[in-house]
Amino acid sequence: MTHPRPPKRSRFRPRAAAAAALAAWLLSACAVGPDFKRPPAPTVERYTETPLPQTTASATVAGGGAQRFELGADLPAQWWTLFRSPSLNGLVEQALAHSPNIAAAQAALRQAQENVLAARGNFLPAFDGRGGVTRQKVSGAQFGSPGAGGALFTLYNASVNVSYTLDLFGGVRRAYEATQAQAEYQGFQLEAAKLTLSSNVATAAIREASLRAQIEATEAIVADQRRQLEVTRRQFELGGASQLEVLNQQTLLSQTEASLPALRKQLEQNRDLLAVLLGRFPSEGITTRFALDELQLPEDLPLSLPSKLVEQRPDIRAQEARVHQASAEIGVATANLLPQITLSGDFGDVSTRIGELLKSGSNVWSLGAGITQPLFHGGQLLHQRRAAVAAYDEALANYRSTVLQAFREVADTLHALQADAEALAAQERAEQAAARALSIARAQYQNGAISYLALLDAQRSEQQARINLIQARAARYADTAALFQALGGGWWASGRASGADSMSAPAAASARPGTAGPGVGN
Repeated sequence: MTHPRPPKRSRFRPRAAAAAALAAWLLSACAVGPDFKRPPAPTVERYTETPLPQTTASATVAGGGAQRFELGADLPAQWWTLFRSPSLNGLVEQALAHSPNIAAAQAALRQAQENVLAARGNFLPAFDGRGGVTRQKVSGAQFGSPGAGGALFTLYNASVNVSYTLDLFGGVRRAYEATQAQAEYQGFQLEAAKLTLSSNVATAAIREASLRAQIEATEAIVADQRRQLEVTRRQFELGGASQLEVLNQQTLLSQTEASLPALRKQLEQNRDLLAVLLGRFPSEGITTRFALDELQLPEDLPLSLPSKLVEQRPDIRAQEARVHQASAEIGVATANLLPQITLSGDFGDVSTRIGELLKSGSNVWSLGAGITQPLFHGGQLLHQRRAAVAAYDEALANYRSTVLQAFREVADTLHALQADAEALAAQERAEQAAARALSIARAQYQNGAISYLALLDAQRSEQQARINLIQARAARYADTAALFQALGGGWWASGRASGADSMSAPAAASARPGTAGPGVGN
């Protein structure tokens, strides 16, 4: 007894299912070009060539305390509050709220985010409504009947056109990925703008406090020198001093007075800068005044691990987004070399009377599919892909340069913190010694033990030591602000979004774009 053979369709059903699954996978999962992979973090263990002490030097003056480094600790999002100055806090918040630079960065981010949303539309079919009216005359000769005469009529039509390009090789997905990376770049540019602005406000406030202290000290010196000049003149009138001594004292007073206009000019220019940072015209001015004694020097300094710096610096993250965008652009350029399949359709009505457009019998429709395979474009598409690979190499090199620059800035501020702490301690000793030397010189001059020139030298030394001490105090505050800026400012601690929604990382490892061929990559 012979058994019937199974139907052929049963034999080929697994193959059909496999083919359908393969087609679905190709349409939904594959994309040409390399998958982006974040550049690895540097493997260095410290910022400086040689290890630095855990604490800085200290001095007994205000702002002279020792600072300790907390390796691995995070900065607060509002890092400027560590100076414990309500005035500074208020100015930074005003600047962040009203600066046109921040507004421009926010607008650029919104633009990039809207471009991401616009790019999503490329994944869906496009629908277009069409309508028209045509006045037309036809002749029977057009249909092979010259004697049939002609006809004059009006033709109305209304239709909906549908078109959809199959993303067979992932070019649309790579383009969408590139727009997301651009949005991420603009998000980190916004964070970088906020960090730069807050740092500039803090630095300008510290500079104002330093200039005011220098002006106050110089004015006190001028008052003291004027008193000394009056004493010298009376001594000259009584025959106890020479005219040369009077002239020397007058010269010293004039030189000290000459330094005041320069300091006041710097102060006014700094105030103009602060006004602009706050989004104001210089003529509007600001009411806040800063003094060094109002600022507190942070004693505990959070210091990020070197391996974490690349995640915390917004400029590094922005360059990383550029690398991501350039990587996706390679996929776009590769997909342009491959076939493009487009599906299209029209459905509508045609009638010689507008009132009959929606009646049965007037509807027409069409379906179509087309494929386009680039054959010869004079090498344009090939060279565009090579240009995309070169752009990736450029973006990667810029990323590495930004990383190196960031590590240099952190190292520089660490060296400055150590050196300026030692300088402040030395300037404190110098100022104390100069003050004692001036006191002794005055007593000796009164007793005739030294010349008037020796007294003038002591006065000059004490004056310069007093100004140097103020500048050394301000330098420690400025160094601390520079460290917080170099470390990235703590934006990540705020929990606010930095850009567009991040794309999920592909599971497969990426090939180097320079060697990736036009094949399909997961």
